[in-house]
Amino acid sequence: MHRRLIVPSALAASLVLAIPASAADFSPGAPGIGDPYYPASGNGGYDVSHYDLRLTYQPKTDLLEGTATILATTQQNLSRFNLDFGLKVKEVRVNGKKATFAKEGDQELVITPVAPLEKGKSVSVVVRYAGKPSELSIGGYTAWHRTPDGGVAAQEPDSAVWWFPSNDHPLDKATYDISVSVPDGTQAISNGVLQSQSSKLGWTRYNWRSNKPQASYLATLAVGKFDITTDKTADGLPILNAYSKDLGDNAGAARASVERTGEVAEWLAEVFGPYPFNALGGYVPNVKSGYALETQTRPFYSPRQFANGANVSVVVHELAHQWYGDSVSVHGWKDIWVNEGFARYSQWLWSEKEDEGTAQQLADWVYAQHPADDAFWTVKPGDPGADKQFDIAVYDRGALALQALRNEVGDKDFFAILKGWPAEHAYGNAEVGDFVKFAEGISGKPLAGLFDTWLYQPSKPGAPAAAGARIARAGVKPARPASWKKIAATNSIHDHDHDHN
Repeated sequence: MHRRLIVPSALAASLVLAIPASAADFSPGAPGIGDPYYPASGNGGYDVSHYDLRLTYQPKTDLLEGTATILATTQQNLSRFNLDFGLKVKEVRVNGKKATFAKEGDQELVITPVAPLEKGKSVSVVVRYAGKPSELSIGGYTAWHRTPDGGVAAQEPDSAVWWFPSNDHPLDKATYDISVSVPDGTQAISNGVLQSQSSKLGWTRYNWRSNKPQASYLATLAVGKFDITTDKTADGLPILNAYSKDLGDNAGAARASVERTGEVAEWLAEVFGPYPFNALGGYVPNVKSGYALETQTRPFYSPRQFANGANVSVVVHELAHQWYGDSVSVHGWKDIWVNEGFARYSQWLWSEKEDEGTAQQLADWVYAQHPADDAFWTVKPGDPGADKQFDIAVYDRGALALQALRNEVGDKDFFAILKGWPAEHAYGNAEVGDFVKFAEGISGKPLAGLFDTWLYQPSKPGAPAAAGARIARAGVKPARPASWKKIAATNSIHDHDHDHN
């Protein structure tokens, strides 16, 4: 005798949901996040929410030992997944269990857990590793700066590969706890707020926390002997600046610039809206490179930025990135204009504030410096290509585009756009097209043609304003604004030797 089992529909649905997926339903995560500029950057199949890095670094030997705990959520049924990392790995655990792993190419760490991972589940990944970052070269390039008293990780579009495993692309932002042990007498500088420090048996451990989403390339580490200053803004934000003890003739100029961080940030908050993070500062290590970088909450400045004296303009640029680039990050690296055009224009606005030349005068000057046959005009800031991502045109032509927008919509709407954009996309990612739509929404004007002219056409546009047009027609070169020398001195901020993927 056969009896038919009748199951209520709700229970039947739960039974179906409880049936585990078959092996055929699981697949590897992609080895790249899908950015055409850098196909090897980032990975698919999961989203990281937090990195906990516990590191020990010996400056004398450049040996970095670390345990990285990565918290993530799966976005597909994963049979295996990748992390971006270059140093030697000792052990990997996924959800507490040892996983198999292998290196592929220069930066792919391929991890296979003992059991496949279902979509939508929380995952913990622990990676134990050790190595000398200065010995790691990817495509003949390094993001690790060896210094006389330590080492520094600061580079764009990536630097994480040299010192911690990650999903190394701005699309996957996360919070960070970074704990670093170094020999007594040496400091470890990183992002966010210094939670605590303690000494034991000749070593001092520094515990840093970044409590807002942060792109992996914006995470920084500097180990060396620093003079450190601390303060607070009028709103109570902690400011921590650090200067290598061996900056030589650049020491005074560096301090005279970076010590104005709080003042500059307060002014930028008037332009861009409330400062988006819980800490401020900057650091100047003894490195040979010439650029600066907007590492989140604590920008990196090369001493060479101050070789010709104090330069607050570079501080303005890197702090502007805290809104444009750090809080609102690129969706893909083709969107670099939404970072750099705005940071450059902030320098023009600072010049205007300091009565050293208006943004319009700077626009006229830049426009006049590049004749129609100059290759400057062939670079398209809205999609410059990986080989031109940090070309000066992305900065200067990018700023010209903003002056053209300002002239088109008027100051009221223009500054509403500048302030509204970081609020609209706070702690997220956005594209150039998103900004165009946002500007149209605020101004009520069709702006696609204007942005196409200034960001995408490989030719010299008409002058960005009536005044500039009159100057151009008359064939008279505009006078050089007083601020231009300092602004131009920061041009090496875009000199990133980055083409390696």
